Parts: sequence; C-alpha cells; structure tokens
Amino acid sequence: MTGRLLLVALLVAAPAAAAARFPHAGDYDLKLGARTFIVHVPRDAAARAPLPVLVAFHGGGGNATGFAKYAGLDRVADREGFVVVYPDGTGRLGRRLLTWNAGGCCGQAQAAHAADVAFTLGILRDLARDLPLDRTRVYATGHSNGAMMAYRLAVEASERVAAIAPVAGMMVVERFAPARPVAVLHIHSVDDPRALYRGGLGPPFPGTDVRSRHQSVEGGLARWLIVDRCPTEPRESEPRRAAAKSGEHTAELLVLLNPEAPEELRDRGLILASLECYAMAARDLEAYVAAAPAASEKEQILPRIAEMRHRASRLN
Repeated sequence: MTGRLLLVALLVAAPAAAAARFPHAGDYDLKLGARTFIVHVPRDAAARAPLPVLVAFHGGGGNATGFAKYAGLDRVADREGFVVVYPDGTGRLGRRLLTWNAGGCCGQAQAAHAADVAFTLGILRDLARDLPLDRTRVYATGHSNGAMMAYRLAVEASERVAAIAPVAGMMVVERFAPARPVAVLHIHSVDDPRALYRGGLGPPFPGTDVRSRHQSVEGGLARWLIVDRCPTEPRESEPRRAAAKSGEHTAELLVLLNPEAPEELRDRGLILASLECYAMAARDLEAYVAAAPAASEKEQILPRIAEMRHRASRLN
C-alpha cells in the first residue's frame, strides 16, 4: 500500500516540477553544464501543445541576449505559438564575443573543437522534459556564423530538424552527408562584403588579421538540391524592387519544388521538410522586407513552415 501511494505521489509531482521550472510565459536564462542559453516560452503554451521549436543562433562575436533583441522573434512566437531557443556560443570572455564551431569557421569555437551540435541537441532533450515540444517540428535559423551553425545542425542531425532558414552565411561543414532531406530557406545579399556570395577569402575580422574562407552560396545550395530531390530550375522567380537612399534595391525570390510533393502541399511560399525545397537568393534583404506586403512576410515565414510540417504529418 505504501509503495502504491509513493508511486502516485511521484506521478503527481512530475507536472508540478515542470510548472515550477516554467511557471509563466516569457524568457528564461538557463544553463546546461557549463554552457548557457535563453528560452522564450509563448503565451498559453499548455493549451497550444505540442509546441514547435525554433533554435536561433547568433552571429560571430554576438551572444544569445543580443540576438534575441535583434531578431524580433519573441513577438512572432507569442502570436503563432512556438518556443524560441537562443543558445550561446563559446569564447574566452564569458558571454561576450562568442562564436560557433560550424566546421570550417569560426574563431575560438572552431579552434577548440566546440561540440556545438551536441550542445544544441542536449538543450532540446533538456527542454522536452518540462515543455510539451513537438519533436517533428524543430527548426533552426541564424545569422552569419549562426547561419553556418544552422547548416551544420541540419547536416549532422537531419533526423531532428524539419527545416532551416540561414541568413548571410553558407555551409562550411567538412563532411556533407545528411541522413535525410531537410528543407532550406537561404537568404543572402549578392553584394555581402563579408560573407561573400560567390565564395572566397573574406576580409579580416574587426581588430584582427583573421580571415575566413566562404563557400559559394549557389554551390552550397546545389548540394542540398540533390539531397532534397529538387529541380535545378526554379518553379517561379519573383523580382522585387524598393527605393533606397542610394538608388534602388532589388530582391529575387526563387522557389524550387520537389515534383513528388503532393498537390495539396504546393502552396506558394511554404516550406515542407523532405517534400518541398524553398531557396531564396536576395540581392538585398532589406529590400525584400521593404517590398513585402503590410503583413510582413519576414514574420510569416517561420510560422508557415510549422503549419506546413503539421499538415504533412497528418497526410503521412
């Protein structure tokens, strides 16, 4: 009898422990071993479960706190109902000037062979103990070195990632052999002065003589086209123009779709892991956002990925 009562008490205590860790919506500054990360829990999380997860990697020299403020994803997460994870990279100055080991880049993280993929997967396992996460709807984004890290996560943990949306950073992995297709939305300026669109040796990092070699954006995407079974020619191409201080900016949206995707999933602008590949080469990201409709597409992209993944899961 005592044993039965103890078992019941333990079962009742588990939800209470979860509620104690995340008692309300908002930001939580957490640790996993010696590493740190920030989690944003959306409003009404329990009622909206299971929750998609977006991992957002800061750029080289940044940190989780700064990227959370810069990216503006929390407001979208509250509206659409997904969890945002902002991991911290590694460095020598605490939570300042951090980088990611994306394979061929960058900084202290690369030099020290930081296990950043393992760290990210560890975060997801840790959060899944106390939050109702949807394991089939895990996404990653990042800027610059963070974009490179999103690519490495997709390559080495493709079975855990539904889609990635890297910005201004191409894949620099040493070995490209993803176990399964991953949908890709790549955003990049062809005039980027640091993360060179056509590849090559970039300029020195500020205050140093350290330079990084970048891979060609189109060359990197070509490798994913093969894995994702997408055609080499875009299904549609949509140019956009917007006024700027120095003339006019132009952006071009390219959509490449796996012909095997079911017709009901071929909704323009949506990304579906394993079935639809959506690639974007932007001549100027600012122009793309400026030329977007009043309901900014920048805010709609990631939630719509989650929506399509959910629809696909019901069809499989």
